[in-house]
Amino acid sequence: MTPASPATPATPRIAIVGSGFAGIGMAIRLQRMGITSFTIYEAAGDIGGTWRDNTYPGATCDVPSHLYSFSFEPNPAWSHAFGGQAEIFAYLKHCARKYDVDRYVRYNARVSAARFDDTRQVWHVELDVNGVHESIEADVVIAASGPLSRPAMPRIAGLERFEGKLFHSARWDHAYPLEGKRVAVIGTGASAVQFVPQIQPRVAHLDLFQRTAPWVMPKPNKPIGSRAHWLFRNLPATQFFVRSAMYWQHESRAIAFVVNPKLMKFPMKFSLSYLERRVKDPALRAKLTPNYRFGCKRVLLSSDYYPALGQPNVDVVTSGIREIVADGIVTEDGAHHRADAIICGTGFQVNDVGAPFDVTGLDGADLGALWLRDGPEAYFGVSVANFPNFFMIAGPNTGLGHNSMIYMIESQVQYIADCLRVLRRRNARTMNLRADVQRDFNARLQAAMQHSVWTSGCHSWYQTRSGKVTALWPGFTFSFRKRTRRVRPHDYRFAP
Repeated sequence: MTPASPATPATPRIAIVGSGFAGIGMAIRLQRMGITSFTIYEAAGDIGGTWRDNTYPGATCDVPSHLYSFSFEPNPAWSHAFGGQAEIFAYLKHCARKYDVDRYVRYNARVSAARFDDTRQVWHVELDVNGVHESIEADVVIAASGPLSRPAMPRIAGLERFEGKLFHSARWDHAYPLEGKRVAVIGTGASAVQFVPQIQPRVAHLDLFQRTAPWVMPKPNKPIGSRAHWLFRNLPATQFFVRSAMYWQHESRAIAFVVNPKLMKFPMKFSLSYLERRVKDPALRAKLTPNYRFGCKRVLLSSDYYPALGQPNVDVVTSGIREIVADGIVTEDGAHHRADAIICGTGFQVNDVGAPFDVTGLDGADLGALWLRDGPEAYFGVSVANFPNFFMIAGPNTGLGHNSMIYMIESQVQYIADCLRVLRRRNARTMNLRADVQRDFNARLQAAMQHSVWTSGCHSWYQTRSGKVTALWPGFTFSFRKRTRRVRPHDYRFAP
């Protein structure tokens, strides 16, 4: 990774952190640009990111398969409308093999820190390679680990005192037999909605601890037939049209999310009707009725979640958790819920946490400290002032509530590729985002956010504790793509 001679603008030494969709997509683009002086540093022993780690029962994507894939590498053989974990993981491995990404990956190499050398204008990247410390140099660092890579364990008194089995859904223990056990599930987010129906028939009893009822819509996850497979293989244009139709169908939903949240009354009415049809018990239905505007938190898709909660061996517990004891959970009402196992479906560390690894920029600027103070902030989720040649993919304010993240990832990959072209064209060593550009961009972004459904009164993982929405893009994805197609050089300062 560190050649003896200095890198030139045409052959920058590039460190990519992470090998999920973002890392693989970036590697493919670099090769197409004729750049091969890069290494992907992967903390695990295989590629895949989110789709390698989340192996819990029932793990599937909530974006249609044809849309949740690279635009340049359609898969004509998706088995279902919504891809499952194993199928998406296999797709990523196929992409890595086909585009020869594998040979650029260094496995079991966790990036712990990146520090910019103001004098030499290079990055010193610290690695933990199988427990051994190592340091390398890079001219460019691209953080592609994504926001949903660090599981968040709940902060509950007594968690360490539990004597049964305890694990997070993103670190599922497949060796532990759930059959005949009393299981407590904490959390009712996207993961829990998928794995609860899968484990419900296997356990003796399941207590689902719900803090806030989610909005749930049915998930039409139908098999894709052999006729469609034949068409997609032999007439690729048909798959392109299907993908395009899906894109615009999903994109139209942004109108209700970010333009006129009052339009959410229509899907809200449908969701309440769906709840009423699937849950006949009025007491349970009352527990499962959300008390905030549709779309303010992540809308969940499931056709088997409500039926599972209506089974005799399931209790939905809405009283807050007071503490965890050796053999179970005690709630605020004093009730003791015995459990052999506790599964935490409590999401990921997105807000009110530092950067995924220590990042130190110009004059000792600490990215983690800045994000803890002001909330995660960047320019198009890619660049941060005072961190030259440091780029992110799926950074702050680039998540979506209505469309495919792969579209956003490809847009950011294009922007970073153009940054590298600009560096080469100007024969520059580094490019550093102007602080006023970042400040003005985020001021406009947060002003636009005030009209969105995400600021309508609920609190979610989209926000910091202060209520600042830092996870989502408050607009149309085609607008984001247009604005990231080309770099505006005057947004940056260049070092020769």
